[in-house]
Amino acid sequence: MRGLFSLLVNLLIILVILHAIGSWIPAVRESKFYESLDRLLSPFLDPIRKLIPPYNGLDFSPAVLLFILYLVKIAFKL
Repeated sequence: MRGLFSLLVNLLIILVILHAIGSWIPAVRESKFYESLDRLLSPFLDPIRKLIPPYNGLDFSPAVLLFILYLVKIAFKL
């Protein structure tokens, strides 16, 4: 069970990184893959965006989510 949880956390980390990189590239932002990725990550990113809104066009929610995911990895020794 721990292995599955670790796999899911690692997969989520990779998806958040892909989302953050893709947000900087206009052609990627308009792709179906990015739209699907955005819909998948919205439940995780939207609550963070409510607490920390984008500042001068910079969205810090992916960085905060990555920090939280790494804390989860440390807490559960994944």
